[in-house]
Amino acid sequence: MDNSQTGIQSLIGRLSQLKKEIQKIIIGQDEVLDEILVALLAGGHCLLEGVPGLAKTLMVKTMSQALDLSFRRIQFTPDLMPTDIVGTEILEEDHVTGRRFFKFNKGPLFANIILADEINRTPPKTQSALLEAMQEFEVTYGGQTYPLDRPFFILATQNPIEQAGTYPLPEAQLDRFLLYIKIGYPGEAEEIAILNSTTGNQRPTIEPVIGAAEILQLQKLVRDVNISGDMVQYVSNLVRATRPETSSVAYVKEWVRWGAGPRAGQSLILTAKARALFKGRYAVIMEDLHAMAYPVLRHRVLMNFKADAENIITDDVTATLIKIIERPKTVMG
Repeated sequence: MDNSQTGIQSLIGRLSQLKKEIQKIIIGQDEVLDEILVALLAGGHCLLEGVPGLAKTLMVKTMSQALDLSFRRIQFTPDLMPTDIVGTEILEEDHVTGRRFFKFNKGPLFANIILADEINRTPPKTQSALLEAMQEFEVTYGGQTYPLDRPFFILATQNPIEQAGTYPLPEAQLDRFLLYIKIGYPGEAEEIAILNSTTGNQRPTIEPVIGAAEILQLQKLVRDVNISGDMVQYVSNLVRATRPETSSVAYVKEWVRWGAGPRAGQSLILTAKARALFKGRYAVIMEDLHAMAYPVLRHRVLMNFKADAENIITDDVTATLIKIIERPKTVMG
């Protein structure tokens, strides 16, 4: 093994160290942490949904410390304006010449990790200000384009309860999120551990594990992870089966109003590659595709009114399709 391969192996090995560092503070939520780190490796963004008090903010802040990246938290409120997150021009004066000029004052969006807290509490005008940043990794103000720091990672949160006074994210905005992650309550043993660790004087110190340059290198490595042609065909079959107008699956036709687009397939392959690398593999297996199918499709398959009335959710559709869609005969895992 040459030096470059040794360096890559060492870098991949530090991903598990990164997770352990975060778990000094965050107890439990193992699957959630995996999905967030997969999204980071894939170069996408996450929408986190969970009731208050589940340490969503603490999780993101702890991760930014372990990654040695700049972090900004934006509290989304009904009166938040686009300039409050992007930035605005301010009038300044040169004290030597007396000349006045406008200077762009960068907003909190100019950081590596952004926590968009309660994103559904701000109007669509402000929500849409994130669209260009999420897709193009740049913002435009006054005809001037400003590149954002890389890596650039948005984690937006929303509360599934207290929906009064909220503005549901439009489908175009939802589709920009690579993964839609649901955070549940901890188990009993985990909750007791949380109570013990957070009510005393001892607070673990988080040490930086990976920096910005190394994250960018890992994001490039993700795209080199191998996926077979049979698996790509399987992903296409799975995504196309979510569309009621063309699907041959009766379950989909009965409960789904709108299926997933091609971006879902792209997201599934990319996150499966990222998960494989995160697990120390250079090839995607079926386990990767099935694990990532839920957070990838969760916000891209819209249920109809009948499904809402029967409490049938997108995860039910995904589970059904995983059982029904024929797996490639040449693929194991």
